[in-house]
Amino acid sequence: MKKDQQNSAANGLEAMRHSLAHITAAAVQRLWPEAKFGVGPVVENGFYYDIDLGETKISEEDFPKIEVEMKKIIEEDQKFERSEQPIDAGIAWAKQNKQPYKEELLNDLKREGTTLAKELDTSMMGLPAGISGVSSTNVEVGKVSFYKNGSFIDLCRGPHVETTGKVGAFKLMRVAGAYWRANEKNPQMQRLYGVAFETDKELQKHLDMLEEAKKRDHRKIGRELDLFVFSDLVGAGLPLFTPKGTVLREELLNFSSELQAKHGYQKVSIPHITKKELYEMSGHWDKFGDELFLVQSQETSDEFVLKPMNCPHHVQIYAAKPRSYRDLPQRYMEATTQYRDEKKGELNGLARVRSISIDDSHVFCRPDQIEQEMDAVLEMVRDMYSALDMKFRARLSFRDDSDKYLGDKKLWQDAQAILERVAKKHQLDYETAEGEAAFYGPKIDIMVLDALGREWQCATDQLDFVQPERFDLKYVAEDGSETRPVMIHKALLGSVERFLSVYIEHTVGKFPIWLAPEQIRVVTVNQEFETTKFAANILEQAKEAGLRLTVDNSNESVGKKIRNAEVEKVPYVLVVGEKEINSGRVAPRIRNDLVVIPVQSELSVEDFLKTVDNEAKGRVNKSSI
Repeated sequence: MKKDQQNSAANGLEAMRHSLAHITAAAVQRLWPEAKFGVGPVVENGFYYDIDLGETKISEEDFPKIEVEMKKIIEEDQKFERSEQPIDAGIAWAKQNKQPYKEELLNDLKREGTTLAKELDTSMMGLPAGISGVSSTNVEVGKVSFYKNGSFIDLCRGPHVETTGKVGAFKLMRVAGAYWRANEKNPQMQRLYGVAFETDKELQKHLDMLEEAKKRDHRKIGRELDLFVFSDLVGAGLPLFTPKGTVLREELLNFSSELQAKHGYQKVSIPHITKKELYEMSGHWDKFGDELFLVQSQETSDEFVLKPMNCPHHVQIYAAKPRSYRDLPQRYMEATTQYRDEKKGELNGLARVRSISIDDSHVFCRPDQIEQEMDAVLEMVRDMYSALDMKFRARLSFRDDSDKYLGDKKLWQDAQAILERVAKKHQLDYETAEGEAAFYGPKIDIMVLDALGREWQCATDQLDFVQPERFDLKYVAEDGSETRPVMIHKALLGSVERFLSVYIEHTVGKFPIWLAPEQIRVVTVNQEFETTKFAANILEQAKEAGLRLTVDNSNESVGKKIRNAEVEKVPYVLVVGEKEINSGRVAPRIRNDLVVIPVQSELSVEDFLKTVDNEAKGRVNKSSI
């Protein structure tokens, strides 16, 4: 499908989903005439509407009757009729119809003009057709648009389908609390979510995927495999990794460090707190001040914060002494924890946490070195995700015309041109996304595809001309003049916690040999001395080889021991008894997903352990036994 056709299809689906948001609100109003409405935008795969019913609470038990009313509205094939009114008439309408949230939006729109209009455009609420995309700081809004279907009227910018009968297949999914305009000081509303697709078949496919996603939920698998826990005494969003979970983290980070070391990156180490002045100078304080954890010294009047990112610290290492063009590039790497004061309601297992471990790296280089450094990053990305058996594509995250970005626009244009040239050279499957850049520079975001076809942004490669300017970084050029280095921000995994949430669900906890917290389990057929001694000997050999092996010498049946190992997704199981003791050979049971060609073979214990060791060191995804 050509790009313009894809855009047209996407716009049609967006209009359908937005129309269903209105139909949802109309159905709720039929059932609860006192309902007061907030906003009802399109979101990924569907829509939601924020609703205030006072003391009445919508539950999933109410979904069938709401859906019945929605289907009635759809069967009535009501026309979506657009009209415009002066903003004062719109305010009068909201007041007369006892819609205080719409009234507030309109009053703010009247007072703040397009400053608010651009914010509301993302929710497609209450804007005249011509207001979208206005870049002025503040332009007076004279008229606002409304849409009417049947007796239901809503302040709305659109778009909509022609009639309610053309909205495809839908299903209400969940209801959640949401503060009005995401402000905890405002009233809490009920956010009613739905999914919508063009056909029943597409809807059912999505619902089936959601059911599979429940089975793969990393929080569920994390408990079952004993990978991580949370504690109320430690705090929400602060995960504690068990011995098994720590193996996963360390193996991933060791691989990241190995890849970087091969390309000349050197380890550095920085503290977890800093004076707030560091982030004021970098620009992070103005952009992310509300997300920072503040730390008060009892010895001095200095104000400290827990570090929310590492780059300004690494800048200080570079700036600590004079640099020559011969010294560049300087490549620093560090796997360390950052801290963000995320809202409690947005925390989600490992996917959204307050302590974020990142395999963070920064390069300081000459402009003529940018491309070769970016080449090296993409080579590392390919090596990393090949070993993880995960496909990816790229998103070139560029700036838009808003004023939220720092630095000279010409430098931005140059940086964006470099990124696109590199993406083409490496034949990346990529798209450009305006407005998704970091505030200091454009980036190549690596979008990883999981087993359910979902995309997740993990690795990233970012160009930065801004921080070298703000911190007055320099190096002496070949002609003796002082000039600015370019800074590159890079992460292969990104947030390790977030990556693990993706990877656990991608693999359903069936980790490859090199990542498996427990690579081999020895199951004894009895607890007799010779059997126990034989198993202990295998354990010692495995330890010497650096393999992760445990022995199940419990007083359970062999069948139950084997089932326990299967439930815990151990790659290899060795059952040992008199036969194995006498022959010195074992017949490993291999986890199904690791088998290339099913074979029944016996190996000496030494050969078996050597084979597993080679698989682990080679970071393979399948068994070679």
